[in-house]
Amino acid sequence: MENTDTTNIISILKKIPIFAELSEEKHNMILKNIVSEKCPNGHVFFNEGDKEQMGCMYIIKKGMVKISRKGETGNQNDVATLSDNDFFGEMALVTDLPRNATATAISECEILKVKKEDFMVLMQSDPNMAARISEAYIKRDKHNSEDKFRKNII
Repeated sequence: MENTDTTNIISILKKIPIFAELSEEKHNMILKNIVSEKCPNGHVFFNEGDKEQMGCMYIIKKGMVKISRKGETGNQNDVATLSDNDFFGEMALVTDLPRNATATAISECEILKVKKEDFMVLMQSDPNMAARISEAYIKRDKHNSEDKFRKNII
């Protein structure tokens, strides 16, 4: 990885609540294992209900991703649109539960992937990491629920 790219990725990690407070050493641990991928418009990262053995968290370096869930009628409902420096799929790092939403690229994307197995090594060196992930997940789920409620009353 080029030095300017490394600096850019570290600045992205510092904006993500679960990685923001990590030391330079731990950011470098992530950098050693992070995988960069380009994904076309329409690429499905995972589907609601998918059961993955070893999940991944995704960080959007560039592009847009739609998060959707099946509604009561079985139709896909958009719950969030994410863009540069946003992240998704973080709960797969700490649970073995099926995916609770579908994530689809709605533009060409450059994605950074953090694999569960690599993250587990990081968690062993920072016991507060699981709590930060849970907090981020709860905030996001609450935000998505509030958005859904606002749409229903308009």
